[in-house]
Amino acid sequence: MQAEIIAIGSELTNGEKLDTNSQWLSTELAAIGISTHFHTTIADNLDEIAEQFRLSVQRSDLILITGGLGPTLDDLTRQALAELTETDLVLDEKSMEIIEAMFQKRSREMPERNRIQAMFPQGAEPIQNEHGTAPGIWMEVPRIDGESVSLIAAMPGVPSEMKPMFYQSVLPRVTRGTNMIRFARINCFGVGESKTEELLGDITSRGRDPEVGITAHEATITLRIKAMGSSIEECEQKIAATHALIQERLGEFIFGYEDEELEHIVMLLLSQRQQSLATCECGTGGLLSYRLTEVNGSTDWYAGGVVSRFQSLSKYLDSNPEQDTVGFDAEGAAQIAQATREKFDSDFALAILLDPHQSWQDPSLVPQAYVALANRETEWVEEIGLTVNRAIAKSRVTKAALNLLRRNLILK
Repeated sequence: MQAEIIAIGSELTNGEKLDTNSQWLSTELAAIGISTHFHTTIADNLDEIAEQFRLSVQRSDLILITGGLGPTLDDLTRQALAELTETDLVLDEKSMEIIEAMFQKRSREMPERNRIQAMFPQGAEPIQNEHGTAPGIWMEVPRIDGESVSLIAAMPGVPSEMKPMFYQSVLPRVTRGTNMIRFARINCFGVGESKTEELLGDITSRGRDPEVGITAHEATITLRIKAMGSSIEECEQKIAATHALIQERLGEFIFGYEDEELEHIVMLLLSQRQQSLATCECGTGGLLSYRLTEVNGSTDWYAGGVVSRFQSLSKYLDSNPEQDTVGFDAEGAAQIAQATREKFDSDFALAILLDPHQSWQDPSLVPQAYVALANRETEWVEEIGLTVNRAIAKSRVTKAALNLLRRNLILK
């Protein structure tokens, strides 16, 4: 069975809101062995919605629609479905009673416009909405060949209404796929997207089972594994075999799995070693300390941090009373890291320096950064070349600092 998901709403196409429903539905379908081949987002235009429905019916066995079932004039899903089947909208008395009862329960008078929510294309089946006033719609639409049908479920766009409706009323009507589908993610840092593909070789070739895709986000490389099989066990075996190959070829570039970020791994390693960490940041706005403190249990191992402009670092750290400033170089970064460790009496300290003098607007002047790690015996420093995008630069240098500590911890 081939599925398609359509999200309706101008608020989605113009960027006011993010379509999270389609992602969620794709994951739920994959769990029962149904692969989603198309995601479509359409603005509130009746002709365009109806045309998309006609196209979708001919190419997809199951169509899940979210949005456009409200009472306002820009809610056009039911009208477009009526155009698709060349039928009229007819009132469903039972749905009308349910909607009226909901307004009565809230001690509110039902606006006449809400009556449209109880109207359905002739031959369609209403799907009760237990969490809102917009019923869903279930339809079976014949294809041009006259021998097959496309199953359509239209649901509210509000996730708190859509999700229970999908579980309770849509999922039981859907035939499970003949194959199970399972996904896994492997997260890497310290290697670029093209170099990752080079190292993996034929593992990322098209048509391979399981499939392995590569995505990059702010210097984090994520490998997406998709396995299909007759059982969950078969899928998991395929994923495990591919994971072993990836581990062999990427080694220490791999830092975590699924939703794990570098800060999660660093805090786990520190907790296992019963060691503490302090930080000092210049130019990141405290992004490093923010990431660390978002990890559950981080207060046990995160000793604290300093967020300062470069010119004021010595004042906060008392690293050298006879020196007003430290140099923006590897030696200065190492000095700051060690002073931070001493100030907080921690086992480790990370220091980040972003060049305060380079221009973020001039692409010829690419900002540079140093990250330094110190323990009670020594220091390690890395110089980082950055893009002119401030947000990405901050994220990348913060991750580089965490990865420097991670590599040190896993070697001990």
